[in-house]
Amino acid sequence: MTLRLEAQLAGLAILLPADLRTEWERLHGAPAPRLSPELMRMGLAYALQVKASGKLPARYARQLDRVGKGKAAAAPILTPGTQLVRSWNGRTISVAVVPGGYEWEGTVYRSLTAIARIVTGAAWSGPRFFGLTGRG
Repeated sequence: MTLRLEAQLAGLAILLPADLRTEWERLHGAPAPRLSPELMRMGLAYALQVKASGKLPARYARQLDRVGKGKAAAAPILTPGTQLVRSWNGRTISVAVVPGGYEWEGTVYRSLTAIARIVTGAAWSGPRFFGLTGRG
């Protein structure tokens, strides 16, 4: 986090409710909703962080929305270097998480689902096939 962003975030703590509404309108380009000062500070902090670092990727936003609605458990975030291993019909399937996808048998795929479909010959969810969801 940059020093400027840190200073902006720290400055939110001392703003009065009227100043929070003014800052909301400046950042969001719309009138401030009727929120408590604490919730408004959180919304402003988020907006400042988005401005500094960019938005949360859509896939993570969708996942957080599903988790928040109780429709899914939080899936682990897979980082490059992670190995996923699964046994299927007497065969060991080993997939490496690499930047931009998943490597299996020397080929990089964009999704685990693509690998699961090749392995099984059926329409499997890749995360479910590799045991990354609470089901299966």
